[in-house]
Amino acid sequence: MSITRDIQYKFKTLTVAEKLIVINVGVFIVNALFVFLMQQRQDVIVQWFQLPKGFSDFILQPWSIVSYAFFHANFMHIFWNMILLYFTGRIFLNLFNPKMFLNVYFLGAIAGGILFLLSYNLFPAFSGINTALIGASAAVMAVLIFICTYMPYQEVRVIFFNIKLWHLGAFFVLLDLIQIPMGNAGGHLAHLGGALLGFIYAKKLGEGRDIGRGFEKGVDAMVNFFKRDKKSPLKTVHKNKNTSKAGSDISKSEYQRKIDEILDKISKSGYDSLTKEEKDFLFRAGKE
Repeated sequence: MSITRDIQYKFKTLTVAEKLIVINVGVFIVNALFVFLMQQRQDVIVQWFQLPKGFSDFILQPWSIVSYAFFHANFMHIFWNMILLYFTGRIFLNLFNPKMFLNVYFLGAIAGGILFLLSYNLFPAFSGINTALIGASAAVMAVLIFICTYMPYQEVRVIFFNIKLWHLGAFFVLLDLIQIPMGNAGGHLAHLGGALLGFIYAKKLGEGRDIGRGFEKGVDAMVNFFKRDKKSPLKTVHKNKNTSKAGSDISKSEYQRKIDEILDKISKSGYDSLTKEEKDFLFRAGKE
């Protein structure tokens, strides 16, 4: 029992990005073990969660617009997705709260799935091709392009050299565009759908509009509906900034103005340009 409690505690202390990595890896291992031990086809479980190309098939399993993102074709497929998710998640969660991360991640998966469906039903090049979509790549691309758009001039270390985030984002987008005719067109189209969502989300957020708020409220409402413990229903809590740790001695408007100034500074000069006090303030704000 102590081992179980220890595992539960460690899982609870993970960031939301790390929890998604654990879930993805767990699904991959369980699926692989089941297929091997039961000597079943590779898609015996996946077929119920993958996103089919046909609208008629999709209508019969609408959950697949999200569930496809939790299954991967092979080890290298999940390995690179989770590596990218880990590093982009660290940057994202230093700036924004976990709920916004989930908004971008799942909306990216949905956008990638929608572009996949539309492309395979509109373009003659894909007619007659029997395929389905799996993998978290669209969701991960949404997170990557979001941070590349929101603070494009922030530099990150890639092996032996530094590179601006917008250069990194442009490289991944161009790579997908070039590879569409070469194979796995559905996967690359889904990546581009996720990238487009991340780009639009970041641009709108810079204008002061969180386009994921409606999605967040919908998820909260669904959780509340299915939550059995009526005595302590899950609620979306709007904290009073006057009593928060990061803004205990400033008004709500001052608190928001300070966050906006710090984010604007990051966008123009990069995260490393912040003072220690500014970094601490932003870190505490992101935890609230």
